[in-house]
Amino acid sequence: MSIAEDRETPAAPAGRAEVDVAIVGAGLAGTVLALSLARAGRKIALIDPHRIHHDEFRAEKTRAEQMGLFEKLGLGPVFRSLATPMTDLHVFRFGQLFERKQAWEYAFSYTPLVNGMRAALPPQVPLTIGKVAKVSTGPDQQRLVLTDGSVIDARLLVVATGYSEAVRRAIGVERVEESKAHSLTMGFDLAITPREFGLQSLTFYGRRVADRIAYLTIFRIGERMRANMFVYRTVADPWVRAFRENPQKMLLELMPEIAERCGSFAVASEVEVRQVSLTTTQGHRRDGVVFVGDAFATTCPAQGDGIHRVLTDVDCLASTHIPAWLETPGMAADKICAFYDDPVKIAADARAMRASIYARRINTETGLEWRLRRLRNSTARHLMILGRKMRRREELPAPSMA
Repeated sequence: MSIAEDRETPAAPAGRAEVDVAIVGAGLAGTVLALSLARAGRKIALIDPHRIHHDEFRAEKTRAEQMGLFEKLGLGPVFRSLATPMTDLHVFRFGQLFERKQAWEYAFSYTPLVNGMRAALPPQVPLTIGKVAKVSTGPDQQRLVLTDGSVIDARLLVVATGYSEAVRRAIGVERVEESKAHSLTMGFDLAITPREFGLQSLTFYGRRVADRIAYLTIFRIGERMRANMFVYRTVADPWVRAFRENPQKMLLELMPEIAERCGSFAVASEVEVRQVSLTTTQGHRRDGVVFVGDAFATTCPAQGDGIHRVLTDVDCLASTHIPAWLETPGMAADKICAFYDDPVKIAADARAMRASIYARRINTETGLEWRLRRLRNSTARHLMILGRKMRRREELPAPSMA
């Protein structure tokens, strides 16, 4: 494997380094793992082609559950400094306010988040700028040769390269598509200030199966209002092209009930899109190397489980498996498989995949089973709305007899 070097950063002189763990990929998974292992005093090499993470449209909101994992990893203060918290969440269904939830959520832009995490790396874990030219793995030692000739020897290799396939292919590990072009995420800024918007967060669920919309969510990141919409379409779909050309027109047609609240959906940025396929990995149970985050599996971001999978992988590795692996000689596959067989990891991966598949089917399937499921769900929700209205009426003061 040969990959061109980063043109923005001169290559460091070729050398040799020996570390406990070499991590390839300094996105969220790789950087958080490096931070966690460094706190435990491990000798780490973190390798990435770019000193500054490139602009990338990915996850932009997460929940209190994931905040708890950041805290457990000792990174809560870093994450909070890079995110916008919210607690007042308005949920619209059937074109009307369905629920007002009090729950912690956190909004952020992915690229500043990754760069902020990188900035928190301690001096003993400098980011190595370079690309992998050759990789060899085995039961005792893993070797990376970078394109500038540098050599990194490690007891363990962690692949955290996200969707990139180069290192995976060099090792001989295959990505398996479970659901190709499963969903599409669309992101854009609204031309309305947080003060004008008023709410902290608004989520609007699709009304018609034909629209193939999971939901639109609008929230604050810093001093701008951001919108993410999750749809079950492909990038080449004429509907998607039409939306990118005139998002305001299409949003006004889809969601007229909340247009005033959203400043008539005037859009202040280009519409970014990201297609996601559901994938798993095979051939990964091998000596000396472990795959984490999106390098291991990918799921739909609409359910918010992507960051949970990443942080669960990191927590399992940093808190349990890597410390145990490094206590004894060797790094054979039987050690590595303890991570893949960890019930906590298995549960997080299974939950994300199951939710991804169910959400698409409940929003798009037209067979009798799924029509009945939607009818059951909508009936239950309408009854909830009716119950709330009746309770509010009962709570009103009796009219005066004067």
